Amino acid sequence: MRKHILRLLAIFAILGAGFVFWATRPDVAEVPIEALQGPRPRITAPRVQTVPTIKVASVVGWRNGATPVPAAGLKVAAFAAGLDHPRWLYQLPNGDMLVAETNSPPRGGGFSITNLVMKWLLDKAGAGVPSANRITLLRDTNGDGVADFRSVLIAGLNAPLGMVLVGDQLYIANTDALVRVPYVTGQTQITAKPETVVRYPGGGNHWARNVIASADGKLLYVAVGSSTNIAENGLEVETNRANILEVDPATKTFRVFAAGLRNPQGLAWEPQSGRLWTTVNERDMLGSDLAPDYLTAVGFGDYFGWPHSYWGGYADKRVQPERPDLLEYAKRPDYALGAHTASLGLSFAKGATLGDQFTNGAFIGQHGSWNRVPVSGYKVIYVPFAADGFPVKDAKPIDVLGGFLDKNGNAQGRPVGVALDRSGSLLVADDVGNVIWRVSSGR
Repeated sequence: MRKHILRLLAIFAILGAGFVFWATRPDVAEVPIEALQGPRPRITAPRVQTVPTIKVASVVGWRNGATPVPAAGLKVAAFAAGLDHPRWLYQLPNGDMLVAETNSPPRGGGFSITNLVMKWLLDKAGAGVPSANRITLLRDTNGDGVADFRSVLIAGLNAPLGMVLVGDQLYIANTDALVRVPYVTGQTQITAKPETVVRYPGGGNHWARNVIASADGKLLYVAVGSSTNIAENGLEVETNRANILEVDPATKTFRVFAAGLRNPQGLAWEPQSGRLWTTVNERDMLGSDLAPDYLTAVGFGDYFGWPHSYWGGYADKRVQPERPDLLEYAKRPDYALGAHTASLGLSFAKGATLGDQFTNGAFIGQHGSWNRVPVSGYKVIYVPFAADGFPVKDAKPIDVLGGFLDKNGNAQGRPVGVALDRSGSLLVADDVGNVIWRVSSGR
């Protein structure tokens, strides 16, 4: 027995030494992040990794009155603080804001080196805390830009994220099911038991589900990310994942609306064209320059390549068996957001009062990278749009809110969901700083 124990310890020591060796010699970006943004990013040759590059900002929080740094002409202040991992935002018709205080559900899978690394990574990034599993209502009663009333609207959920009110029903996207509860605008607590509308796969590496309603409220669209990086556990476990699902709440049924989206998160209707847009987190372990996360319009039947390809037809040779027959069907995304930025939150600028520069485009919350050197994301950006309802040709993103990393590269916070409030200011959910920031005009 003692020999077996010593042998296991030796194996773990070797594995640990190997991991440290690779982790301290990570793949380093060869092109600037700006080259990986816009409608025509530079797609370089993949640098396949067996052991991933790991570079995630350690969390220190906001200390000594520190705040994020807004773009010139804007100002920032806390709309609400002391929250528990606030991740997503939704404005109700009366101007009340809902915030999903949520996190990943417990991760199973037993003991493995991968799971140990994942746990370490989540803890380092400030995402290892248990999920509060609730939605809180915030109200600014006097219009001064600070929430002076809060109430737990509904608790006991299962890693909730997206929320949408349709008529007198509030729909909530839990990690494993879309549920609904009766709701009347102005109500500050819900005691009704949630009714399940549809179930879909929950948990996995990408656990967060978003939901948005069609203009007439008859259909709902739910973003469901993949369970793994590139379906390394088989495509069977990815059934109804890496998709946007179209849900008919009247019949409690759904179909796949768009596929091949590794981890779609933000969902929003572009106000000029009425098209559905989404933000998508692309794959890891192809090096610091691949593959770019993206913002794209999504239509029924669209296929974006995951797991077999990326950026409109670049085959990922790691995925076996290869499927060259699918390459011609892979749609190229509309706008690259940089590699490994973890672009999550999405809100169009209609109604924004942040100045002429921010009237027609998309605000995007970039949670920040873990698989890139140097790190990317950790800020809120703005993508200008043209009159045709697509990003301005060759336009680069504009930084709206930065300063989430301190001078030593530590994370004071990490931006996720973004939403406009009733005044047209931008609210940003910071799930590590436990704050909702309000960005407003400096005038």
